[in-house]
Amino acid sequence: MRIGQGYDAHRFESGKRLLLGGVEIKHDQGLKAHSDGDVLIHALCDALLGAAGMGDIGRHFPDSASEYAGIDSRRLLQRVVELIQDAGLRVGNVDLTAVAQRPKLAPYIDTMQTRLASDLQVEPARVNVKATTTEGMGFTGRGEGIAAYAVALLEEGSV
Repeated sequence: MRIGQGYDAHRFESGKRLLLGGVEIKHDQGLKAHSDGDVLIHALCDALLGAAGMGDIGRHFPDSASEYAGIDSRRLLQRVVELIQDAGLRVGNVDLTAVAQRPKLAPYIDTMQTRLASDLQVEPARVNVKATTTEGMGFTGRGEGIAAYAVALLEEGSV
């Protein structure tokens, strides 16, 4: 078994749509980023790459590369899954936490779980998605942005 952890955070920006866990969330702002800003998927990619000993998302998909401008983060996740499979590893399970004072994410959790499980090529029971607030503290509590944490367990062997 190999374990990795990931973290990402982005600030809100007007005029963008909000994507988390591959799901569009109804909100008046999106997240500022080179890609689509999906912090949950970015944290997950870092956790997977960390468990595989392959660096981080910025190493594989640098924000200085124009081909990743505005890219759907699910495509990045699918590429990370290919990389870990090529290394003889498979996803055991993942545990994700989105940290946001707003918007409320509970109505979207099941859809996130289903989409991420599909991209990870595992059954949904191996994907746990949670959301929490910071009770008004810090940048997420002030509604300035969203953060995400991820833990991934990889196992040796093919899918």
